[in-house]
Order: sequence, then structure tokens, then C-alpha cells
Amino acid sequence: MTDIKRADGRQWDEPRPVNITVGYQRSAEGSALIEMGGTRVLCAASLEERVPPFLRGQGRGWVTAEYSMLPRATNTRTSRERDSGRISGRSQEIQRLIGRSLRAVTDMEALGERTVQIDCDVIEADGGTRTASITGAYVALHQAMMLLVRQRVLRRVPLECPVAAVSVGILQEQLLLDLCYAEDFEADVDFNVVMAANGGLVELQGATEARPFARPMVEQVLALAARGLEPLFHAQREALRRV
Repeated sequence: MTDIKRADGRQWDEPRPVNITVGYQRSAEGSALIEMGGTRVLCAASLEERVPPFLRGQGRGWVTAEYSMLPRATNTRTSRERDSGRISGRSQEIQRLIGRSLRAVTDMEALGERTVQIDCDVIEADGGTRTASITGAYVALHQAMMLLVRQRVLRRVPLECPVAAVSVGILQEQLLLDLCYAEDFEADVDFNVVMAANGGLVELQGATEARPFARPMVEQVLALAARGLEPLFHAQREALRRV
């Protein structure tokens, strides 16, 4: 790879600094503030002793998510979505991604007939808000599950392994790990990679409005993403040790 000058001075394969503060909201059953570079997302997990109607009587639980951005998370004020009377298509797509990612590593039968609602609120947005949300949401979810174990409601934490996400972009034929907003805006191709800590791929999102990219590039993207996820899994483990 040839070097390209990045907006924040990082190397092409260097992720942004990450910090996760666990238990950020005292009233939530689980919560985490995740900071990835200039992006900050508050993730909170709420427990409900019920499931959606389509799951009643099946002995299985449910994990779902909501996502939103505060009005001044960006350089200019963005109106609250409630002002328009509906959730934007972007927010719907992101919160579904977060929910899918968390359900992929949750043992729903072990959870039992209860719901964990995850709220992801973007405080500051500098690219990668959906990937930061997934990474932080897992910590909040794990904390809520640990509470159920301590209360002797569950015998074990019903999570198979950690899950996290990172972005990879292609700009001027150069792979870039963990895009900030300026890079995300300029990238020819933008991928969001969700992986479990055991190496399993949960979801791969990628698209371009420039020229099509070659298939072998996808393998390079996955390899770079896997490397970039290692410090995120480490940050998750360190945060949960403080619970």
C-alpha cells in the first residue's frame, strides 16, 4: 500500500483511539459511552419482562435497538426526527443493523421471555457512528445480562461472544481503516464490517457510486477489518472488567 495523507494524520491501517466508559448512566441496567476519535455514542440497555407479540409463549427473548443523533452531534444543527413525525430511513437502517448484530451473538432461549432494548444516541459524529454504536452496545448489553445473573434470574450471561464493528474505505485506490467523516465523505467505496470475536462474520455492508471494485478487494477489506477490530475487542474486555 502506498501512503496517503489522512485527515487526522493516522497511517492507512491505524484505527482511531478508542475508549469505553462502562456504567455511564446509573439508572440504566447497562450503559457505555464509547469514544472513537471524534465520535462519541452513548449506549444504554433496558430490561423488560416481556417480549413482542410474535414471540409470546415460545420461551425465547428478544434484543432490539433504537438509534438517533442529537441535534448538535454535527457541525450544523440537525432537527430532531420527532419534528418530522417519522424516523428517517437512515436511522431505521442503522438501528436494524445494531439489533441484528447483537442478536447474532445472543442465546435467545437462555435469555428467556424478556426483551433488552438498546438505545444508541450519538453525542458527537465524526464518522463511524453505526460501527461505534454496535461496539458500545455490546458492552451495555453484556452489563445488563450480568445484572440478571447477579440477581439470580439467569444462571449465565446468554452471550456467545463479543461483537464489534469497524469501517474500511477505499480512497484513490488506497485502503483506509476506520474512516473519520472527512474520509467517509470522500471515499470511493465504504464498507462496514461487523464481526464476532471468534472470527465469524456477522455482516458486511459495502457500496460504491464510483467504478466497480474487484472481488479480491473484499478479502483485503475483511483482513484489514479483522486487524482493526482487535483493539475494539480489547477495549470491550477492559471495560467489562470494571463492572
